[in-house]
Amino acid sequence: MLTIRQDIPEGLLDLQSHELYKKLDGPTLFQLPGRRTQPIFMSVLLHGNEPVGWNAIRDILYHHKNELPRALSLFVGNVEAARYHQRHLESQPDFNRIWPAVSDDKKPVKRDSGLPEEVMAEQVFQVMAASNLFASVDVHNNTGLNPHYACVNKLDAQFLHLATLFDRTVIYFTRPQGVQSLAFSKLAPSVTLECGQPDNPQGVAHAIEYLTACLKLSEIPTHQVAKHDIELFHTVAVVRVAPGVEVGFKDDGYDLRLIDNIDHLNFRELPSNTVIGWQKNHHSLALKTSDEQDQEVSSDYFYLDDNVLKINRPVMPSMLTRNTRVIHQDCLCYLMERLSLPEAVVEQDADNISH
Repeated sequence: MLTIRQDIPEGLLDLQSHELYKKLDGPTLFQLPGRRTQPIFMSVLLHGNEPVGWNAIRDILYHHKNELPRALSLFVGNVEAARYHQRHLESQPDFNRIWPAVSDDKKPVKRDSGLPEEVMAEQVFQVMAASNLFASVDVHNNTGLNPHYACVNKLDAQFLHLATLFDRTVIYFTRPQGVQSLAFSKLAPSVTLECGQPDNPQGVAHAIEYLTACLKLSEIPTHQVAKHDIELFHTVAVVRVAPGVEVGFKDDGYDLRLIDNIDHLNFRELPSNTVIGWQKNHHSLALKTSDEQDQEVSSDYFYLDDNVLKINRPVMPSMLTRNTRVIHQDCLCYLMERLSLPEAVVEQDADNISH
């Protein structure tokens, strides 16, 4: 399933993401040389309907035809889904849920599923584990109204510096398993970029600027992160629609009718009793909410007031969307709380330091 190449096929950089199938047979790892030999890994199109990474990297490669500042291992993921502008096809797993769980000695934990996509992802991981990796960047769009932000899976100074190079808004998460950045966090500083909606050119411009800066980095700082340079959030739960529940908007015929402007709630600190939607079933929640230990915690965050679905504690959501296909394929949203950085990785403001 995986193709590994040391060259860019002629004409590839002229193609939009939905045209890549004309030149690529499927998932492809490009290993390209650069002035600095320690490679940086960049993954694009893990979701086929998120073209920002491909649009950014093809611009960068076009402008660095002679030589890259650093060796680049570029993984182009779900080419088949990109052809149809889909996150993933119905016959496929999510390409950002197939990456191996990794032990502390950097070895993938064996899985029993035998999915060819998981075997392929493990191949990519093994190649990069042997490469003395410099850093890893996974580039995404999202479907809802969200700011640009970076995600990390370790509260480590190098991870946080790599994240704040993109934006001061940073999210720390450790679930779900199978995410690319979580696997690669065992190998090198690793981040996920969220670059806004696919049709916004500002997302591409921001990604080009960031990825170019990463390629030009001689090193990633190890000193503490300045407190005023970061706004950190912690993903505490993921909210999914219960199996068999039909979701929609503006029609009481759905099992769960969500408020029309639900994506406007992203990155807003919502007070208790905020209305999320209305249910047909007045007795049991139409949502399934899992915490970081994969425990069911829906009642900690939501309650029914007759048929009205409300939040029962202050919380900040992200990734809320009006795209019902994405809601069913992935989740309704993530729930976040503000997080104070450990003293080991944060540099206090000068006014707060006693001399």
